[in-house]
Amino acid sequence: MQIGDRVIGPEHRPYVIAEVAQAHEGSLGNAMAFVDAAEAAGADAVKFQTHIADEESTPHEPWRVAFSRQDASRYDYWKRMEFSFDQWATLKSHCDARGITFLSSPFSLKACDWLERFGMPAWKVASGEINNDELLGRIMATGQPVILSTGLATPDQAIATTRRVQANGNAVALLHCTTRYPTPAEEVGLNIVSDFRAALPDVPIGLSDHSGTPHPAVIATYLGAAIIEVHLTLHKGLFGPDISSSLTPDDLRRLVDGIDMAWRMRQHPVDKDRQLGGLGKELSIFGRSLYTAVAVPNGTRISTDMLVYKKPGGGLSYADRNALIGRTAVGDLPVHHLLDISDVV
Repeated sequence: MQIGDRVIGPEHRPYVIAEVAQAHEGSLGNAMAFVDAAEAAGADAVKFQTHIADEESTPHEPWRVAFSRQDASRYDYWKRMEFSFDQWATLKSHCDARGITFLSSPFSLKACDWLERFGMPAWKVASGEINNDELLGRIMATGQPVILSTGLATPDQAIATTRRVQANGNAVALLHCTTRYPTPAEEVGLNIVSDFRAALPDVPIGLSDHSGTPHPAVIATYLGAAIIEVHLTLHKGLFGPDISSSLTPDDLRRLVDGIDMAWRMRQHPVDKDRQLGGLGKELSIFGRSLYTAVAVPNGTRISTDMLVYKKPGGGLSYADRNALIGRTAVGDLPVHHLLDISDVV
């Protein structure tokens, strides 16, 4: 799978997506500020959600969480979050100017029509839409890569949808996701990343995380995750339904750095024997050897109290004591003398 000039897979550094969703609060200026923050933190892509209220919702849509006092209904919230086509074009151009990939999840056929005009390099299907056959069919018709999020799908549904997208000829990636905001550690479920990798060895598997911390993404990278998606907020005190499950720009920078390190560790498994063999001087410095504890005159019979086991190493080991005790010193041996088997007869 490839998004723009980035090849996606466990043998490559994970592709990092900074999810803005509705954190821009309907402000194009805020949305562009999120683009700047995502790019500065090292994300590969910044992702939005293209909502057109009249195309996807009715005034009867219930709140998942009634977080907004300024919107009488969920429908009113979607209306307030809308950007016009020209505003989306401005946002896409701003991403291009900053050198970060623009992605947006469509929530209607009209949203697909708008986004397709921008030459989307990949389509992200939100977890609530993975079973929306109408929308998925429209996305697959573009022939572009598809990223599926699995928060509201069973493992069997997720795998079946992945194979369906493949059968259509689209490249596809699958993201494990927990639809709980924020997600506690006990429910992150990184074992599912491993389960999906085993069930779909030919598909890039990733993590869409809502924990609000960098840690699951870093661990998932070591487990072989090829895509990491996290929510981004400019400040933890901002208004919005996803703020508690979002990372600040500083958090995102730490996540990117942690992912880089986890991926390098995964790509370079260590052979401990070989590693120790290359230490040489360190083994000598940190090791110990048998030394004389006192000056030992020529012809003296060696006893236990004349020996001491101290740093540095490089000489006889503690197990070699029996080869010295009871034997006779050859020549005068000064205190702190590094003993050798040739020192006794």
